[in-house]
Amino acid sequence: MKAAVCHAFGEDLSIEEITLLPPEAGQVQVKLEACAICHSDISFMEGAWGGHLPAVYGHEAAGRVAAIGSGVAGYNIGDPVLVTLIKSCGTCPTCADGHPVNCETGTDRVAQSPIRLADGTVAEHGLVTGAFAQEVVVDQSQIALLPEDIPMDVASLLSCGVITGLGAVVNTAGVRPGASVVVIGAGGVGLNAIQGARIAGASTIIALDLEDAKLDGALEFGATHALNAGAEGLVKRVRNLTGGRGADYVFITVGAIKVFETAPRFLAPRGQMVMVGMPPSGAKASYEPVVLSALSQSITGSLMGGTVLKRDIPWLIELYRQGSLKLDQLITNRYPLDQINEAIADTKAGKSRRNVIVF
Repeated sequence: MKAAVCHAFGEDLSIEEITLLPPEAGQVQVKLEACAICHSDISFMEGAWGGHLPAVYGHEAAGRVAAIGSGVAGYNIGDPVLVTLIKSCGTCPTCADGHPVNCETGTDRVAQSPIRLADGTVAEHGLVTGAFAQEVVVDQSQIALLPEDIPMDVASLLSCGVITGLGAVVNTAGVRPGASVVVIGAGGVGLNAIQGARIAGASTIIALDLEDAKLDGALEFGATHALNAGAEGLVKRVRNLTGGRGADYVFITVGAIKVFETAPRFLAPRGQMVMVGMPPSGAKASYEPVVLSALSQSITGSLMGGTVLKRDIPWLIELYRQGSLKLDQLITNRYPLDQINEAIADTKAGKSRRNVIVF
Protein backbone atom coordinates (compact mmCIF):
# COMPACT_ATOMS: atom_id res chain seq x y z
CA MET A 1 0.00 0.00 0.00
CA LYS A 2 1.03 3.62 -0.38
CA ALA A 3 1.97 6.01 2.39
CA ALA A 4 3.45 9.49 2.78
CA VAL A 5 6.77 8.97 4.59
CA CYS A 6 8.79 11.61 6.45
CA HIS A 7 12.54 11.08 6.01
CA ALA A 8 13.80 14.50 7.16
CA PHE A 9 12.26 17.11 9.44
CA GLY A 10 11.03 20.17 7.57
CA GLU A 11 11.09 18.54 4.14
CA ASP A 12 8.33 17.23 1.87
CA LEU A 13 6.88 13.79 2.49
CA SER A 14 7.70 10.99 0.08
CA ILE A 15 4.94 8.82 -1.42
CA GLU A 16 6.20 5.25 -1.14
CA GLU A 17 5.10 1.64 -0.98
CA ILE A 18 4.98 0.30 2.58
CA THR A 19 3.97 -2.94 4.24
CA LEU A 20 1.90 -3.31 7.39
CA LEU A 21 2.34 -6.19 9.77
CA PRO A 22 -0.98 -7.98 10.34
CA PRO A 23 -2.95 -6.98 13.44
CA GLU A 24 -1.86 -8.67 16.64
CA ALA A 25 -4.00 -9.45 19.66
CA GLY A 26 -6.20 -6.48 20.51
CA GLN A 27 -5.49 -4.70 17.21
CA VAL A 28 -7.49 -3.92 14.09
CA GLN A 29 -6.54 -3.05 10.53
CA VAL A 30 -8.53 -0.27 8.89
CA LYS A 31 -8.65 0.58 5.20
CA LEU A 32 -8.84 4.37 5.24
CA GLU A 33 -11.15 6.52 3.16
CA ALA A 34 -10.18 9.91 4.60
CA CYS A 35 -7.53 11.52 6.80
CA ALA A 36 -7.55 15.19 7.79
CA ILE A 37 -4.34 17.17 8.23
CA CYS A 38 -3.82 18.46 11.76
CA HIS A 39 -1.25 21.00 12.92
CA SER A 40 0.06 18.35 15.34
CA ASP A 41 1.13 16.29 12.33
CA ILE A 42 2.91 19.35 10.93
CA SER A 43 4.66 20.02 14.25
CA PHE A 44 6.01 16.48 14.28
CA MET A 45 7.07 16.75 10.62
CA GLU A 46 9.00 19.89 11.46
CA GLY A 47 10.74 18.25 14.42
CA ALA A 48 9.09 20.52 17.01
CA TRP A 49 8.45 17.62 19.38
CA GLY A 50 11.30 15.30 18.50
CA GLY A 51 10.76 11.74 17.34
CA HIS A 52 12.38 9.06 15.19
CA LEU A 53 12.73 9.05 11.42
CA PRO A 54 11.60 7.70 9.05
CA ALA A 55 8.02 8.06 10.20
CA VAL A 56 4.46 7.97 8.91
CA TYR A 57 2.27 10.59 10.58
CA GLY A 58 -1.46 11.30 10.33
CA HIS A 59 -4.03 10.57 13.03
CA GLU A 60 -7.40 12.14 12.14
CA ALA A 61 -8.93 9.41 10.01
CA ALA A 62 -11.92 7.26 9.11
CA GLY A 63 -12.38 4.09 7.10
CA ARG A 64 -13.58 0.49 7.28
CA VAL A 65 -12.34 -2.45 9.29
CA ALA A 66 -10.25 -4.70 7.04
CA ALA A 67 -8.83 -7.25 9.50
CA ILE A 68 -9.26 -8.07 13.18
CA GLY A 69 -6.72 -9.46 15.65
CA SER A 70 -7.53 -11.99 18.34
CA GLY A 71 -9.37 -10.79 21.41
CA VAL A 72 -11.16 -7.93 19.63
CA ALA A 73 -14.92 -7.84 20.18
CA GLY A 74 -17.68 -5.57 18.93
CA TYR A 75 -16.36 -5.03 15.40
CA ASN A 76 -16.85 -6.83 12.10
CA ILE A 77 -15.06 -6.70 8.76
CA GLY A 78 -16.43 -3.78 6.78
CA ASP A 79 -17.63 -1.74 9.76
CA PRO A 80 -17.19 2.02 9.28
CA VAL A 81 -15.00 3.45 12.04
CA LEU A 82 -13.07 6.57 12.95
CA VAL A 83 -9.41 6.20 13.90
CA THR A 84 -7.75 8.35 16.56
CA LEU A 85 -4.47 8.64 18.44
CA ILE A 86 -6.27 7.97 21.75
CA LYS A 87 -4.70 4.65 22.71
CA SER A 88 -5.68 3.50 26.18
CA CYS A 89 -5.00 0.39 28.23
CA GLY A 90 -8.20 0.69 30.26
CA THR A 91 -6.55 -0.37 33.52
CA CYS A 92 -3.99 2.27 34.58
CA PRO A 93 -5.08 4.85 37.21
CA THR A 94 -6.06 7.54 34.70
CA CYS A 95 -7.93 5.13 32.42
CA ALA A 96 -9.72 3.65 35.42
CA ASP A 97 -10.68 7.18 36.46
CA GLY A 98 -12.33 7.80 33.08
CA HIS A 99 -9.53 9.76 31.39
CA PRO A 100 -8.22 7.54 28.57
CA VAL A 101 -6.48 10.42 26.75
CA ASN A 102 -3.97 10.51 29.59
CA CYS A 103 -3.32 6.76 29.66
CA GLU A 104 -0.13 6.07 31.60
CA THR A 105 0.81 2.90 29.68
CA GLY A 106 3.42 3.98 27.18
CA THR A 107 3.96 2.80 23.62
CA ASP A 108 7.31 2.57 21.84
CA ARG A 109 6.36 4.00 18.44
CA VAL A 110 9.38 2.37 16.80
CA ALA A 111 9.80 -0.98 18.54
CA GLN A 112 6.04 -1.59 18.38
CA SER A 113 5.48 -0.10 14.93
CA PRO A 114 3.66 -2.22 12.32
CA ILE A 115 5.07 -0.12 9.45
CA ARG A 116 7.85 -1.42 7.18
CA LEU A 117 9.34 0.48 4.26
CA ALA A 118 10.18 -1.25 0.99
CA ASP A 119 13.74 -2.04 2.13
CA GLY A 120 12.52 -3.47 5.44
CA THR A 121 13.30 -0.36 7.53
CA VAL A 122 10.97 0.10 10.48
CA ALA A 123 9.16 3.46 10.28
CA GLU A 124 7.90 5.19 13.38
CA HIS A 125 4.20 4.66 13.97
CA GLY A 126 3.54 8.41 14.03
CA LEU A 127 1.13 9.45 16.80
CA VAL A 128 0.55 5.67 17.26
CA THR A 129 -1.64 5.86 14.16
CA GLY A 130 0.32 6.37 10.91
CA ALA A 131 -2.75 7.47 8.95
CA PHE A 132 -1.06 9.23 6.03
CA ALA A 133 -1.39 5.82 4.40
CA GLN A 134 -4.02 3.76 2.66
CA GLU A 135 -4.38 1.45 5.67
CA VAL A 136 -3.44 1.46 9.35
CA VAL A 137 -3.04 -1.07 12.14
CA VAL A 138 -4.03 0.35 15.52
CA ASP A 139 -5.14 -0.76 18.96
CA GLN A 140 -8.85 -1.47 19.31
CA SER A 141 -9.12 1.40 21.81
CA GLN A 142 -8.30 3.83 18.98
CA ILE A 143 -11.41 3.23 16.91
CA ALA A 144 -15.10 3.97 17.31
CA LEU A 145 -18.05 2.77 15.24
CA LEU A 146 -19.68 5.15 12.79
CA PRO A 147 -23.15 5.02 11.23
CA GLU A 148 -23.33 4.25 7.54
CA ASP A 149 -24.95 7.59 6.70
CA ILE A 150 -22.10 9.91 7.75
CA PRO A 151 -19.58 10.76 5.00
CA MET A 152 -16.08 9.52 5.75
CA ASP A 153 -14.37 12.87 5.11
CA VAL A 154 -16.73 14.51 7.58
CA ALA A 155 -16.36 11.67 10.09
CA SER A 156 -12.56 11.94 10.06
CA LEU A 157 -12.82 15.39 11.67
CA LEU A 158 -14.35 13.81 14.77
CA SER A 159 -11.07 11.97 15.38
CA CYS A 160 -9.16 15.05 16.58
CA GLY A 161 -10.04 18.60 15.55
CA VAL A 162 -13.65 18.50 16.68
CA ILE A 163 -13.16 16.59 19.92
CA THR A 164 -10.08 18.65 20.83
CA GLY A 165 -11.86 22.00 20.59
CA LEU A 166 -15.37 21.06 21.63
CA GLY A 167 -14.16 18.62 24.28
CA ALA A 168 -11.96 21.28 25.90
CA VAL A 169 -15.13 23.30 26.46
CA VAL A 170 -17.51 20.54 27.48
CA ASN A 171 -15.26 17.95 29.14
CA THR A 172 -12.20 19.81 30.43
CA ALA A 173 -13.68 23.14 31.47
CA GLY A 174 -17.32 22.14 31.91
CA VAL A 175 -18.56 25.49 30.61
CA ARG A 176 -21.92 26.26 32.15
CA PRO A 177 -24.95 27.95 30.55
CA GLY A 178 -24.74 31.73 30.71
CA ALA A 179 -20.95 31.81 31.01
CA SER A 180 -18.69 34.22 29.15
CA VAL A 181 -16.02 32.66 26.92
CA VAL A 182 -13.01 33.93 24.97
CA VAL A 183 -11.53 31.69 22.27
CA ILE A 184 -8.11 32.73 21.00
CA GLY A 185 -7.57 31.41 17.49
CA ALA A 186 -10.36 30.79 14.98
CA GLY A 187 -8.74 27.97 13.03
CA GLY A 188 -10.05 24.41 12.90
CA VAL A 189 -9.74 23.71 16.64
CA GLY A 190 -10.82 27.21 17.63
CA LEU A 191 -14.02 26.99 15.57
CA ASN A 192 -14.88 23.78 17.40
CA ALA A 193 -14.25 25.42 20.76
CA ILE A 194 -16.58 28.20 19.64
CA GLN A 195 -19.36 25.85 18.62
CA GLY A 196 -18.74 23.85 21.80
CA ALA A 197 -19.34 27.02 23.82
CA ARG A 198 -22.52 27.66 21.84
CA ILE A 199 -23.74 24.11 22.44
CA ALA A 200 -22.90 24.42 26.15
CA GLY A 201 -25.10 27.53 26.38
CA ALA A 202 -22.49 30.26 26.88
CA SER A 203 -24.11 33.69 26.60
CA THR A 204 -21.04 35.62 25.44
CA ILE A 205 -18.55 34.00 23.06
CA ILE A 206 -15.70 36.26 21.94
CA ALA A 207 -13.42 35.06 19.17
CA LEU A 208 -9.93 36.57 18.77
CA ASP A 209 -7.78 36.11 15.69
CA LEU A 210 -5.42 38.12 13.51
CA GLU A 211 -7.24 37.15 10.30
CA ASP A 212 -10.51 38.98 9.59
CA ALA A 213 -11.67 36.14 7.31
CA LYS A 214 -11.33 33.71 10.20
CA LEU A 215 -13.31 36.06 12.42
CA ASP A 216 -16.16 35.92 9.89
CA GLY A 217 -16.05 32.14 10.22
CA ALA A 218 -16.12 32.43 14.00
CA LEU A 219 -19.41 34.29 13.80
CA GLU A 220 -20.76 31.58 11.51
CA PHE A 221 -19.91 28.93 14.11
CA GLY A 222 -21.54 30.74 17.02
CA ALA A 223 -19.33 33.54 18.30
CA THR A 224 -21.34 36.50 19.55
CA HIS A 225 -18.41 38.86 19.00
CA ALA A 226 -15.26 38.68 16.86
CA LEU A 227 -12.27 40.94 17.54
CA ASN A 228 -8.99 41.29 15.69
CA ALA A 229 -6.28 40.18 18.11
CA GLY A 230 -3.93 42.88 16.83
CA ALA A 231 -6.23 45.75 17.73
CA GLU A 232 -5.36 48.31 20.40
CA GLY A 233 -7.12 48.16 23.75
CA LEU A 234 -8.12 44.52 23.32
CA VAL A 235 -8.30 43.72 27.04
CA LYS A 236 -10.56 46.71 27.66
CA ARG A 237 -12.82 45.72 24.77
CA VAL A 238 -13.16 42.17 26.11
CA ARG A 239 -13.99 43.51 29.56
CA ASN A 240 -16.60 45.87 28.12
CA LEU A 241 -18.26 42.90 26.41
CA THR A 242 -18.31 40.91 29.66
CA GLY A 243 -19.82 43.50 31.97
CA GLY A 244 -16.42 44.77 33.08
CA ARG A 245 -15.46 41.44 34.67
CA GLY A 246 -13.51 39.61 32.03
CA ALA A 247 -14.29 36.11 30.78
CA ASP A 248 -15.20 33.10 32.89
CA TYR A 249 -13.20 30.91 30.49
CA VAL A 250 -10.38 31.62 28.04
CA PHE A 251 -9.41 28.91 25.56
CA ILE A 252 -6.04 29.12 23.78
CA THR A 253 -6.17 27.12 20.56
CA VAL A 254 -2.91 28.40 19.01
CA GLY A 255 0.70 27.62 19.84
CA ALA A 256 2.19 31.12 20.07
CA ILE A 257 3.94 31.65 23.43
CA LYS A 258 3.03 35.35 23.55
CA VAL A 259 -0.63 34.38 23.62
CA PHE A 260 -0.10 32.09 26.61
CA GLU A 261 1.47 34.99 28.49
CA THR A 262 -1.20 37.58 27.71
CA ALA A 263 -4.33 35.39 27.85
CA PRO A 264 -4.76 35.58 31.68
CA ARG A 265 -5.46 39.30 31.31
CA PHE A 266 -8.83 38.43 29.78
CA LEU A 267 -9.93 36.38 32.81
CA ALA A 268 -12.58 37.34 35.34
CA PRO A 269 -12.05 36.62 39.05
CA ARG A 270 -12.20 32.84 39.48
CA GLY A 271 -11.80 32.53 35.71
CA GLN A 272 -10.17 29.52 34.07
CA MET A 273 -7.62 29.54 31.24
CA VAL A 274 -7.56 26.32 29.22
CA MET A 275 -4.46 25.54 27.17
CA VAL A 276 -5.44 23.59 24.06
CA GLY A 277 -2.80 24.67 21.53
CA MET A 278 0.67 23.19 21.90
CA PRO A 279 3.89 25.23 21.43
CA PRO A 280 7.16 23.50 20.51
CA SER A 281 8.93 21.51 23.22
CA GLY A 282 11.12 23.71 25.38
CA ALA A 283 9.09 26.89 24.85
CA LYS A 284 8.28 28.63 28.15
CA ALA A 285 5.73 31.20 29.29
CA SER A 286 5.83 33.38 32.42
CA TYR A 287 3.06 34.62 34.72
CA GLU A 288 2.60 36.62 37.89
CA PRO A 289 1.46 33.94 40.35
CA VAL A 290 0.28 36.56 42.84
CA VAL A 291 -2.39 37.76 40.39
CA LEU A 292 -3.70 34.26 39.71
CA SER A 293 -3.70 33.48 43.42
CA ALA A 294 -5.35 36.73 44.52
CA LEU A 295 -8.14 36.36 41.95
CA SER A 296 -8.54 32.59 42.48
CA GLN A 297 -7.91 32.02 38.79
CA SER A 298 -6.72 28.72 37.34
CA ILE A 299 -4.77 27.40 34.38
CA THR A 300 -5.35 23.91 33.04
CA GLY A 301 -4.29 21.86 30.05
CA SER A 302 -6.58 19.93 27.75
CA LEU A 303 -5.38 17.00 25.65
CA MET A 304 -7.75 15.77 22.94
CA GLY A 305 -10.59 17.44 24.79
CA GLY A 306 -10.63 14.82 27.53
CA THR A 307 -12.55 12.62 25.11
CA VAL A 308 -14.03 9.24 25.94
CA LEU A 309 -14.75 7.79 22.51
CA LYS A 310 -17.65 5.50 23.35
CA ARG A 311 -19.35 8.27 25.31
CA ASP A 312 -18.66 11.31 23.16
CA ILE A 313 -18.69 10.14 19.53
CA PRO A 314 -22.34 8.92 19.48
CA TRP A 315 -23.40 12.23 21.07
CA LEU A 316 -21.47 14.30 18.53
CA ILE A 317 -22.90 12.29 15.63
CA GLU A 318 -26.41 12.95 16.94
CA LEU A 319 -25.66 16.67 17.25
CA TYR A 320 -24.46 16.60 13.63
CA ARG A 321 -27.64 14.88 12.49
CA GLN A 322 -29.72 17.49 14.33
CA GLY A 323 -27.82 20.31 12.65
CA SER A 324 -26.34 21.60 15.92
CA LEU A 325 -22.77 20.52 15.14
CA LYS A 326 -21.20 21.95 12.00
CA LEU A 327 -18.86 19.47 10.32
CA ASP A 328 -19.26 19.87 6.55
CA GLN A 329 -18.42 23.56 6.89
CA LEU A 330 -15.06 22.70 8.48
CA ILE A 331 -13.66 21.12 5.31
CA THR A 332 -11.87 23.61 3.07
CA ASN A 333 -10.25 21.33 0.47
CA ARG A 334 -9.93 17.66 -0.41
CA TYR A 335 -6.73 16.19 -1.88
CA PRO A 336 -5.57 12.76 -3.09
CA LEU A 337 -2.64 11.20 -1.24
CA ASP A 338 -0.14 12.10 -3.97
CA GLN A 339 -0.92 15.80 -3.37
CA ILE A 340 -0.42 15.66 0.38
CA ASN A 341 2.50 18.10 0.31
CA GLU A 342 0.29 20.69 -1.38
CA ALA A 343 -2.37 20.06 1.26
CA ILE A 344 0.19 20.52 4.04
CA ALA A 345 1.51 23.74 2.51
CA ASP A 346 -2.02 25.12 2.28
CA THR A 347 -2.66 24.17 5.92
CA LYS A 348 0.56 25.87 7.05
CA ALA A 349 -0.46 29.03 5.19
CA GLY A 350 -3.25 29.36 7.75
CA LYS A 351 -6.08 29.94 5.31
CA SER A 352 -7.82 26.57 5.64
CA ARG A 353 -10.06 25.21 8.35
CA ARG A 354 -9.30 21.57 7.58
CA ASN A 355 -7.79 19.93 4.51
CA VAL A 356 -8.65 16.28 4.04
CA ILE A 357 -6.78 13.54 2.20
CA VAL A 358 -9.29 11.24 0.50
CA PHE A 359 -8.33 7.73 -0.56
